[in-house]
Amino acid sequence: MDVTLDKIRIELVQGDIADQPDVDAVVNAANAQLRSGGGVAGAIHQAAGPKLAEACTPLAPLQPGEAVCTEAFDLPNDYVIHVLGPVYGRDEPAAALLRSGYENALDLAEEHGVSSIAFPALSTGTFGYPMRPAAHAALGTMLTNAPILEHIKLVRFVLFDAKAMSVFEDMLAELRDDPLMG
Repeated sequence: MDVTLDKIRIELVQGDIADQPDVDAVVNAANAQLRSGGGVAGAIHQAAGPKLAEACTPLAPLQPGEAVCTEAFDLPNDYVIHVLGPVYGRDEPAAALLRSGYENALDLAEEHGVSSIAFPALSTGTFGYPMRPAAHAALGTMLTNAPILEHIKLVRFVLFDAKAMSVFEDMLAELRDDPLMG
């Protein structure tokens, strides 16, 4: 599914965030120490190779909502933007921190002249953020920021499974129909 808003195309796809060769930057759902782990961070670190971990070490630790940028090394992208999303039920205010993570990633992408970026559903894995409110924060942030983005022309959400894809599709339709958002 994809829609175009204010010259920005928003795509929703099911797939592997570490296999997005046609985008300039991929977003890592990072842990505070920017280390490899499970899920998105593990997949990105494995695909990028050991130089990614070396580049991340001096940038850690991150606080919830923060983002940093590194080279992508063995990934087919130019950059990896690492975002520490909130742990649901612990890091508060969770929704504001999640939105900040997306906004900070967009800011870094703009600073680096990125024209296309792929996001996972931040904080929805081990950090336990429920998919529907996570989709609202992610897509709402994109819709709010689309008019002010200068370099970014494509925002892709790479979703792990059909259930996440369905939630993001429903939320995108809902937000587009909201007169305050769409």
